Amino acid sequence: MRLDELNRLPRYRAEEELLKCCGSRAWARAMAQRRPFANLDRLAQAAGEIWWNIDSTDWLEAFRAHPRIGERAVTGTAAAEQAAMNRAPTAVAEALAVANCDYFDKFGFIFIICATGKSGEEMLDSLRSRLPNSPEQELHIAAEEHNKITLLRLKKAFPL
Repeated sequence: MRLDELNRLPRYRAEEELLKCCGSRAWARAMAQRRPFANLDRLAQAAGEIWWNIDSTDWLEAFRAHPRIGERAVTGTAAAEQAAMNRAPTAVAEALAVANCDYFDKFGFIFIICATGKSGEEMLDSLRSRLPNSPEQELHIAAEEHNKITLLRLKKAFPL
């Protein structure tokens, strides 16, 4: 769908399309209300502004829409984003599964990373390096990573 088509959709349909890029209903609703977007820069600017102004419960809702990094049954957009995991050695995939559980147990949400262009080893190293963070630090880092993911998805979903 092109950006001009998104701009013309009824609000409820625009929200549905935007939810494919970010799983926060509050974010999608605010984005749909901000239309029309003149270009991708305005779309990205609005996405970031809205993301950083919704509350952490909305961030957590968006996080829940993601599969865990390294899950083998990932499909759709997330599959392309995590493509490097398909080439990761079994030992890396197994270590990532264990580290994912440790991360979830500590923080209460899944490990979020902008996986595009990262190897399985890089994602595992990042997860391990973030485990010592405080919950507050990690929530903010995960939100930053999620914002990167959303911006990439928006650019792919709504070209000019």
